[in-house]
Amino acid sequence: MRFSGVIVRTVLPLLAPVALVAAMVLPAQAFAEPSDSAGQWTATEDGPQQYSGVHIDWDVPVTMSDGTVLKANVYRPADAAGPINTPTPVIVNLTPYTKLGSMVLDSLVSIPGLSDAVVQFFRDLDLTGTPLEGITDLTRTAGGGLARSFSVDRNLIRSGYTQVVVDVRGTGFSQGDWQPWGPRDQADIPEVIDWAARQPWSNGRVGMNGVSYSAINQIEAAAAHPPALQAIFPVVPGNDLLRDAYLPGGAPIGILVPYLLMVNVTKFVPDVVSLLQGHFDMKWLMDRVTDPLAFMGVSQALIAPNFDVLDPAAREMLDPDSTIRQAWIAHPERITVPTMLVGGWHDAFANAGPRIYNAIPLPPGQKQLVYGDGMHVTAGFDMRGRDGEPPRIDVLQRAWFDHWLKDIDNGIDGFGPLTLWQQGGGWTTTDQFPRAGMAYRRLYLSAAPSGTATGSVHDGSLVTQPDADAARLTVAPGVLSMCSRDGEQGAVADPFEIFADCVQDDRIHEHDGLTFTSPPVGTATTLSGPIAVHLNVVHDTADGFWAASVNDVAPDGRSTVLTTGQLVASLREIDDDKSTRSAGGDYADPYPVLSAARRLPVNPGQPVVLDIGLIPTDAVLAPGHRLRVDVYASDFPKAMPLGPTLFGSGLAAEHLQLDPDAPSWVNAPLGQDPGW
Repeated sequence: MRFSGVIVRTVLPLLAPVALVAAMVLPAQAFAEPSDSAGQWTATEDGPQQYSGVHIDWDVPVTMSDGTVLKANVYRPADAAGPINTPTPVIVNLTPYTKLGSMVLDSLVSIPGLSDAVVQFFRDLDLTGTPLEGITDLTRTAGGGLARSFSVDRNLIRSGYTQVVVDVRGTGFSQGDWQPWGPRDQADIPEVIDWAARQPWSNGRVGMNGVSYSAINQIEAAAAHPPALQAIFPVVPGNDLLRDAYLPGGAPIGILVPYLLMVNVTKFVPDVVSLLQGHFDMKWLMDRVTDPLAFMGVSQALIAPNFDVLDPAAREMLDPDSTIRQAWIAHPERITVPTMLVGGWHDAFANAGPRIYNAIPLPPGQKQLVYGDGMHVTAGFDMRGRDGEPPRIDVLQRAWFDHWLKDIDNGIDGFGPLTLWQQGGGWTTTDQFPRAGMAYRRLYLSAAPSGTATGSVHDGSLVTQPDADAARLTVAPGVLSMCSRDGEQGAVADPFEIFADCVQDDRIHEHDGLTFTSPPVGTATTLSGPIAVHLNVVHDTADGFWAASVNDVAPDGRSTVLTTGQLVASLREIDDDKSTRSAGGDYADPYPVLSAARRLPVNPGQPVVLDIGLIPTDAVLAPGHRLRVDVYASDFPKAMPLGPTLFGSGLAAEHLQLDPDAPSWVNAPLGQDPGW
């Protein structure tokens, strides 16, 4: 159900405009809009606005405390006489994808009489049930409001807001050296907010919006407590960036290097207008020449033969105490401004949303989480405000800012507070995550055939007691993960994701893996929270890589991935202080240290124990469905092995040792007795 490819993934700021336009079961209540509020929010966003036009001040200089000049586009409400003189609340978006890219996307979705018709067409396009079903998710994204959060929302501006879009340091037309989410990058954000609050067109009340990088900026900014910041609306944010997306389990996500390259390429697009007018910024040019490939040193880790020869940038990523690693850990526990988070269970940053929500020390209503079934660039595809779906992203964004920045009593604080797509069910509202009533339970991996996965490397079972006899199951790295939900997350050039059989059904991928399947559940069974897979493994080489997924298997055999995780064998050390355990003492949410200096030995022929943390999930198994755990020796392109791991493992086959004295299991949070 998800579409990806090299164009969508690697050149999002340039081609996103084309892509976007072209407990227990009882607490899991079906999604219900609070009275008629949601319909009114949509009417407010889509209806006539207070002002007729938008005035744009291009490339406004914003000088930072160290003298570096950032460039901003300022969008102001206007009437027939020009920009209004009345100060308004301000929405700030700091982006590395260039405000030029935001302007292009804004232009495409603002063509009078045409853009709305095109968006509506894509919103209604439905290829469900066809082999190209995955295209539907992408086209529906155009109708989910993501574009207006990524770039500019002109309806929001015409209703009486000023929007400021800023190129982050070292990108777009801004001076400086780009160091993604580094200390100086983070220090710029409160300074920009303070600048925006002091301008004559501002009334001093500031909010923030934006997607991905811009969403992470909001989490960092809110934790720093700039006085003028009063509300944020982050879409697909990250939290612990290395763990969440860039090096999960010790293996970089495939999109990392193309992403860094894309930002470094687009930062060289010059300000042609200033060049023609004779006041070109030579400091901008010198900054680009001085560091043309900012942060690209991390890519050397993919080819380094061992950890001793890592590039300094890569070495910092694998040092938990380094400045950049510490900067990449957000502190949502410090956030005190109203926060509405939007994300998806299969987003590259899926690990972050529930953790951020739970950490924010605000009452429900002042903090909210909307989590759908989307990926990173399809967030909101299932949020169209109809057919049981929540309101669009732009509708919620408008209602959120109207309430917290204009003091309009529109009922948004009564929404949710958690509006979750429950996989296997549908949209629901609940008051906590994990849902109430979850109890962790060990389910053991057994070599005994389940009779449900004849295409896998080995068809095993999930059982309540470990097998009495030992068995060794062998699995080798493969490439069928390109046809999977994880392939969608990490894809650089993956044309398969337009096909439903790749993203809705994992059986093709399972030809490369070991499968372990439970008996059918006798009653609807909730699965809610983080999950851990405990494996006893043996390698023939000096290192290895393991991936696991938890799936929902339908009576017709369809295997739908609910959540996944991965771990490099030599980076298996767990930080107990940052991990959580279930009541029985097993890991529920293991936190790997991911340190090159503290890697653990992998001795050929000797068993080692791995505790793999899977992304938190929320699902319900319908009666007759089964729970499945898949185990793999690779997960390309989501997981790109580091050079030392690649050379250490030799891509050799690996062994899962099923031993009654050292069993392997999944620790799963279940809400009901499944009947086994």
